[in-house]
Amino acid sequence: MEQPNYLNISNLKITIFQAYLFWENTDKNLQNLGLRLSMGIKEKTDLIILPEMFNTGFSMNAEGLAEEMNGKTMQWMQDTARKYDCVVTGSLIIREDGHFYNRMIWMLPDGTYSTYDKRHLFGLGGEDKVYTAGKDKVTVDLRGWKIRLGICYDLRFPVWLRNQDNEYDLLLLIASWPDKRSAHWNALIPARAIENQSYVIGANRVGHDGKEVYHSGHSQCIDPMGKTIYYKPEDEDLYTFSINYEELVRTRRSFPFLKDADQFELK
Repeated sequence: MEQPNYLNISNLKITIFQAYLFWENTDKNLQNLGLRLSMGIKEKTDLIILPEMFNTGFSMNAEGLAEEMNGKTMQWMQDTARKYDCVVTGSLIIREDGHFYNRMIWMLPDGTYSTYDKRHLFGLGGEDKVYTAGKDKVTVDLRGWKIRLGICYDLRFPVWLRNQDNEYDLLLLIASWPDKRSAHWNALIPARAIENQSYVIGANRVGHDGKEVYHSGHSQCIDPMGKTIYYKPEDEDLYTFSINYEELVRTRRSFPFLKDADQFELK
């Protein structure tokens, strides 16, 4: 796929909120996230990224926590996107047609949205026993940037995330990735960036969850050459940075590795 003229695509300003989450307490999380955003957003941004299950923590209590698509968290996302005039993204537990989904929402300022249902469910934690896996890859557009959506465990599956024919410019993964496997997180994110010649963002949470699993953050943005643009371990952080489209195009033109890649499709 031929890249559009980079002169027509501006840099993208992105805000990662590496948040502490209150266990299974939607009201408290939404209140706290809203307060922290109002205190921390100091400049115009194009995108606010929240962690996986940002309103509850990574819980298997879907029956007690799930919301409908017109629920309070969706309304909060609509209000927040409108307030900051930007896209807001994160995942929450959704009940739909008798199934539960770990669903990532891509909320636009006008209240319209796209969704991605987590494809790879974390069997070690019993996620596959509670939630229904998604089937579709989802790529969204933001100011000319093609952005591929993913959630946490998807990071371990490079075939699912393969950037065939330059179909995306940025791979965005939201997560609730535990500290005890942070070495894997820190290795796989740069690997995905280098092999797919794209920016990769991993947005994680911090703090202990209700099962005393500790999360140490390590949210990061890696450029197509494997260089770190943003990296934050341990502490809660709300940080805004930019990624450069001209640099992406220059990298792909200078090192056209993807044209030599194997052609295949995941069935």
